[in-house]
Amino acid sequence: MKKISSLLFILLIHLIAFTQERSLDFYIQAGIENSPFLKDLKNQQRTNLIDSMRILAGYLPQVNAVSSNSYSPTLGGWGYDGAITNGSNFSQLVTVSKQLVSKENLKNQHEAIQLLNESLKTSGKISEQDLRKTIAAQYISAYGNYQQYSFNKEVLQLFKKEQSILKSLTEKGIYRQTDYLSFLVTMQQQEIQITQIKNVFQNDFSTLNYLCGIKDTAAIPLKKPEIFLSILPDAENSVFYQQFLNDSLKLRNSDALIDYRYKPKVNVYGDGGYLTSFSNQAYKNFGFSFGVNLVVPIYDGKQKKMQHDKIGIAEQSRQQYRDYFKTQYSQQIAQLFQQLHATEDLIHQSESQIKYAETLIEANQKLLETGDAHMADYILAIGNYMNAKNTITINSINQLQIINQINYWNRK
Repeated sequence: MKKISSLLFILLIHLIAFTQERSLDFYIQAGIENSPFLKDLKNQQRTNLIDSMRILAGYLPQVNAVSSNSYSPTLGGWGYDGAITNGSNFSQLVTVSKQLVSKENLKNQHEAIQLLNESLKTSGKISEQDLRKTIAAQYISAYGNYQQYSFNKEVLQLFKKEQSILKSLTEKGIYRQTDYLSFLVTMQQQEIQITQIKNVFQNDFSTLNYLCGIKDTAAIPLKKPEIFLSILPDAENSVFYQQFLNDSLKLRNSDALIDYRYKPKVNVYGDGGYLTSFSNQAYKNFGFSFGVNLVVPIYDGKQKKMQHDKIGIAEQSRQQYRDYFKTQYSQQIAQLFQQLHATEDLIHQSESQIKYAETLIEANQKLLETGDAHMADYILAIGNYMNAKNTITINSINQLQIINQINYWNRK
């Protein structure tokens, strides 16, 4: 049953390979398009634009219709004092008010929203870069397991090809039965290895679809990821440094906003309509009124200074985080390139080893056909070849993963 399942999986993989093959770019674009977090950041920017328009609308004349009607009866001398209540009041007014604000104050408030949107844009770029890195890492992992699956399947085909030859030579008495059984055990181990790798590949593929928001469980072949080293910008020119610049501008804006809050506030108002107590010639109580309100801050317990001090402390923290980032940026890039060079050296060493392993297998195959090969030596040669090949695959995948980590810092 397991052999049938493996065969069906192999046939499915090859069948789909001719009709559909997805690349890394496909999954990255799908992940970006389906990410609710990136969509939310864009929606927040749209919301902030609405807030900017609300600021303007708030300083336009505010017009309201106000209706106020009351009646205070007195019974037997009991009731509210008529001098206060006038017995009854009836008003139907239209009120207009407008707060006067300087252009600098208004500009400062709009700038606060613009800076907030700039921070959201920067956060969006960093979040997108995080998503690209995560998807690429998962894609590389799945691709590496698929490569191992394909290679181990080729080795299994080699075993099966040699099995018929070895079986015939064993029946003729050229090889011992124990040699043939040792060969079968090794071949069965290879089949188990293929099943394990297949399961890992299917799991990695499902995780890849999950990260990208793709509803699909069918595993398909993956193209070799086209990942090449990018030219990295200086720390000050990267999008990751931009967030510190945005924070600096936001703190300056907040500091200026504190001063504007303590400037005198002027509000003009007016109303017109019908206001009466019905006490005398109610039909003549149509009219209007207007006035000016002025608020001048004098003393608030030094709260203004306290707020400026808080901004100063926040600026110190920002500078400390910025300096720490610049140090870590250079150190991390240098460490990643060190790992990359070490991995490339391992790949070159393994490539030299695999040439000797292939030559040894070919020599043992010829000896096997003539009945002169030692089974233990032949199995050992295949094992050495597989180890060398797997080492190259693993280090090639590590190489792509390291390049992916380096390219993460290339966003401007």
